[in-house]
Amino acid sequence: MKASLEQNNQFVLTVSCETGTGIVSGITSYLSERGCNIVELAQFDDKVTGQFYMRSVFSMLPDSRHTFEELHAGFVDVAEKFGLDWAMHDALRPTKVLIMVSRFDHCLVDLLYRHRKGELNIEIAAVVSNHLDLRPIAEREGIRFVYLPVTKETKPEKEAELLNIVNETGTELVVLARYMQVLSDTLCGQLHGRAINIHHSFLPGFKGAKPYHQAFERGVKLIGATAHYVTADLDEGPIIEQSVQPVNHAYYPEELVALGRDTETVALARAVKLHAEHRVFLSGNKTVIFK
Repeated sequence: MKASLEQNNQFVLTVSCETGTGIVSGITSYLSERGCNIVELAQFDDKVTGQFYMRSVFSMLPDSRHTFEELHAGFVDVAEKFGLDWAMHDALRPTKVLIMVSRFDHCLVDLLYRHRKGELNIEIAAVVSNHLDLRPIAEREGIRFVYLPVTKETKPEKEAELLNIVNETGTELVVLARYMQVLSDTLCGQLHGRAINIHHSFLPGFKGAKPYHQAFERGVKLIGATAHYVTADLDEGPIIEQSVQPVNHAYYPEELVALGRDTETVALARAVKLHAEHRVFLSGNKTVIFK
């Protein structure tokens, strides 16, 4: 019974700051003195950047005399003392997600399935697309579908509409689930740290049309996919998750495409899950992730 109560009363504290002394003890003392039980604690001291990262999961015990709101407000003093960049979340509250798609359906369908099965703690606010092809899939799930066709001339206007939808729905994470439009530098900046893209990635890398056919022509031995945060540098943002599969000469282009779909769905779903569980910290052009 106690374990069940704690699972239904869990919060996540994320912290990053310059490396220093007394940080962990200061934070843990604050929580324990207010009737909190720490159930997970992960930390990393980056010797290259001089930055410290910590993720803690804690529960408020029944005899605690404090509410979550009081705990959150009181932590400000701790944050100021140690110069913390921090956030405190209810672990059960789903992250509000907006999914963007074009015509490929595999990533969208996979996310919807995992969401329906309870694998992803997210609330899907809407599906936005520059095509109408996937509208029936979204509406079958009872999810709002927004059609935003984009041309070179209308791009600024449509991106402004997109931001309005993000703000209107309270979207916390935008997922580009094979959305085949390049976002403007301005929009990338406005969505910094809260937009994830999935990108096919190979060694060597293949850009442009039909990457899997290019891979076949070069006889690659590995294919893969990379989920990363969106930045103005196309497909160069901080990496969250990667998935790879070995292949050989017996794989023809169509088989590589099918296997590529699998790697893309796996990498994207894992990245969304990590972000929704507040496990990802941005560190320049890299990420620190507590799994």
